[in-house]
Amino acid sequence: MIAARVLAVGAFCALVHNAIMIAGDWAGLHYAASLVVSFAVVVVIGYSLHSRWTYRLAERGARAFWRYVVVASANYPASLAGMFVFVDLVGLSVPVASPIVTVLLFAMNYLGNKWALRASA
Repeated sequence: MIAARVLAVGAFCALVHNAIMIAGDWAGLHYAASLVVSFAVVVVIGYSLHSRWTYRLAERGARAFWRYVVVASANYPASLAGMFVFVDLVGLSVPVASPIVTVLLFAMNYLGNKWALRASA
């Protein structure tokens, strides 16, 4: 059951992230700027959904939120590097590269979120 919730929240956050990345590309933003916007939006959505629904026994509050932010912050350089490789080196468009990078980062996010939202004592 928890695996289904992890996948559901992860898929929703991935959809929001990719929508922001693609909309930013259409608006003429560089993918690095779109990543900042996506981070600000998705970190709040992800924490809210994971802490209240996926990990129902999770510690909640400022400390847990900041752990979640730290984990999510690792996504920025990893996403930036992935986007650089696929867009600038390989030559893919942002709408193609962003979902690829999202899938590649899924395992890192799963493990990090499990730590950040560990059950309260």
